[in-house]
Amino acid sequence: MALQIEQFMCRSDNFGVLIHDPESGATASIDAPEEGPVLETLKRKGWTLTHIFVTHHHHDHVEANEALKRAYGAEITGPAFEADRIPGIERQVSGGDSFSFGSDIVEVIDTPGHTAGHVCYYLPRSGVVFTADTLFALGCGRLFERGPEVMLSSLKKLAALPPQTVVYCGHEYTQANARFAVTVDPDNKALAARAREIDALRAEGRPTLPTTIGRELETNPFLRWSDPAIRAHLGMQSASDAEVLAEIRKRKDNF
Repeated sequence: MALQIEQFMCRSDNFGVLIHDPESGATASIDAPEEGPVLETLKRKGWTLTHIFVTHHHHDHVEANEALKRAYGAEITGPAFEADRIPGIERQVSGGDSFSFGSDIVEVIDTPGHTAGHVCYYLPRSGVVFTADTLFALGCGRLFERGPEVMLSSLKKLAALPPQTVVYCGHEYTQANARFAVTVDPDNKALAARAREIDALRAEGRPTLPTTIGRELETNPFLRWSDPAIRAHLGMQSASDAEVLAEIRKRKDNF
């Protein structure tokens, strides 16, 4: 049976995500941003939490770790490089590791940049990746703990996934990201159409996620560092990929 995925809002703009394997009954929370919405969603779906897959140590992604562990005895998995900053962690993982979740396999991808040990979780059989704060719809995370060269390497790993891969991110930043994206990629017709679609979704109170790797490759400037039109617009035709990414990130930080 196919993996079931439930997305919901937490805090002010975090996405909570539960994944459920109906055959085994295994249920994982991707990060644990807030106790109440996770508990409410579990109750509504009739699922029992068995795992928490942590992507990085930031408080808005681990706040409910210990409360959910107490409530359900859920096993907490997270990046080994940040283990000392992740409450309740039991299983430490690094890029290249894989483990079973119900009838599926979870592959761990190292994606430092936003934090030094950020990881993403990729389920190739289900065709889905959970990118938290490395890759957003039309954006990427701020470079808090590593520089643009490191983030570039991380984004290249995600960009190399099959284009049909479904992407779940950590925050509802898409509308703000779209408003910025058109300033660095103004002639991208696919981006302009997507920006209109996003405005319509948000006007109706609907989420803009999930997205796909293919759609991000078409419209997300943080994956389009080599695009000639973007480079020309920035006046960076001869710059390195990392320099272009750094300039786009700098502009977004100041937008």
